[in-house]
Amino acid sequence: MMKFSNRILRASGLILLAFSFSVKSNAQQIQSISGANSAKDDLNPVWIGNNTLLFTRAFHPENVGGENDPGDIWMTQKGEDGVWQEAVHRADLSRAGYDFALGLENVLTLLVYHQEGSSVGLYQYSKFGSDWNFLRKVNIPGIDELKGQVSGRVVSGGKQLFISGIGGDSKGNEDLYFSEKTGVIDWSLPKNLGSNLNTAGQEMSPYYDPNTNKLYFSSNMLPGANGKDIYISKRMGDGFDSWSEPVKWEQLSSNGSDISVTFISPTEVIWTSTQNSDGYADLLSFGEPVTLDIPADFNLPIATPVKVNGTAEETTKTEVKIEPIYPQSAVGIPEIKLVNKEVEIENSVSWIVIDAKNKIEVPYSLAWTTGDRSFNGDQNSSIKLSQLKESNVSEIKVLAKGYFPSLVLIGNIKVSEPNVVLMTKAESGNSVVLSDVSFKRGTAELEGTETIQSLTEIADFLIENPDLRLRIHGHTDNAGDPGLNKALSLDRASSVRAFFTERGIPFENLRISGWGGTRPVASNSTEAGRAKNRRVELEVEQ
Repeated sequence: MMKFSNRILRASGLILLAFSFSVKSNAQQIQSISGANSAKDDLNPVWIGNNTLLFTRAFHPENVGGENDPGDIWMTQKGEDGVWQEAVHRADLSRAGYDFALGLENVLTLLVYHQEGSSVGLYQYSKFGSDWNFLRKVNIPGIDELKGQVSGRVVSGGKQLFISGIGGDSKGNEDLYFSEKTGVIDWSLPKNLGSNLNTAGQEMSPYYDPNTNKLYFSSNMLPGANGKDIYISKRMGDGFDSWSEPVKWEQLSSNGSDISVTFISPTEVIWTSTQNSDGYADLLSFGEPVTLDIPADFNLPIATPVKVNGTAEETTKTEVKIEPIYPQSAVGIPEIKLVNKEVEIENSVSWIVIDAKNKIEVPYSLAWTTGDRSFNGDQNSSIKLSQLKESNVSEIKVLAKGYFPSLVLIGNIKVSEPNVVLMTKAESGNSVVLSDVSFKRGTAELEGTETIQSLTEIADFLIENPDLRLRIHGHTDNAGDPGLNKALSLDRASSVRAFFTERGIPFENLRISGWGGTRPVASNSTEAGRAKNRRVELEVEQ
């Protein structure tokens, strides 16, 4: 598949001709950076001065990992004539995995992200002449736990960085995070920038300009988003925890996927877009100097009432209270006065239920149990958290037709914002992790009431969908003997199958596999990572 339908290719080794097209009636010309683009994905542009742009190129045969390599770092330079030179592979900055440059900490130190199997983290490289030499790994807690398409930039000056990925506190998919440098190689735990900027969709590729206090990033669920578009938010205080309402940058946004802004100068910008590339990412710029139409008006977010069932609920009400002028424990009858007092009103719990693969909202219903009684409600049901707690409800079951059920523990339910639940559709190729299923240590014996409840919910779902064929995958961490781990993972998958067959699921509908510690989803260097790797997954085969 050609990345540009009218891209002109010369003989091997020659520069691709620049491609231009009009995006607005005023004939602003957007062009492909010819030397920096290939027939695959070219993304994560980072300007490091000296007319040099670093970027990530995916699945190129010259990558360290060959055509299956998800991204190596490449470099292009802008000549004095304004022409971008043919990109060259920077093997000295790349590994056989996903790599991207975050930018310069100082004039001689480059910060690079590597994701090579279970080896994940940020690394410093030191410049020596025209080469980059590996220096050391930096300490940033939790970076190896970020999932999804990780991207980000270090702020000019090297003291802060913004990064995006799926963390344990993400609103749904990739969220924006912030970290500060605390030592020579030490950084703070990345902090989620909150629901003002992050949605249940994807917020990615943050770039912060300290001269204007503006944060540029991509989103596919903020108001007005068409695919992924570029949004801008302004820092509103001295810290990095107060941001304006995001504003869409219309000048750069298209019907494609627009991400990864970087500034070469205050008047020249480069970004990534799929707007004319059949789904592959290209690096773009304006062909001729144009005035950057960057939004100038930024407002603090307005605290609005939480919406439930399409209507806004008041967060407070005014009550007339009788208050004693002096304590009632005093001798005699206390004098009283009437005062108006604001009393906080508890809002109903609200939900956003999303197809985890297609990122669209789906109709849903809710179910919960109190004592020996079961209750059901549709997505318009008004439920208050205090009522659930008073009824000793331990979890809410979220149901959607054709999707695996999802359980939300009462302790994890939010009242100040919608609860985002990602649902996995029961269709071929999809898989779901049984996160509430536990085993006795070192055995295949199921353990705990949460385990039984979770498996029972899945069993009921399978009974309702008798045509489903599943493969049950067992996994362990990498501690201990690999052969024993593989046997244990297979036995655990077998225990789950036995539980299902005892409840009426046909044996022939369930296959099992045991992978031991060969398929980690997190780093085995931390207990939290090892816990994630000890898991059972259900994969829909038919």
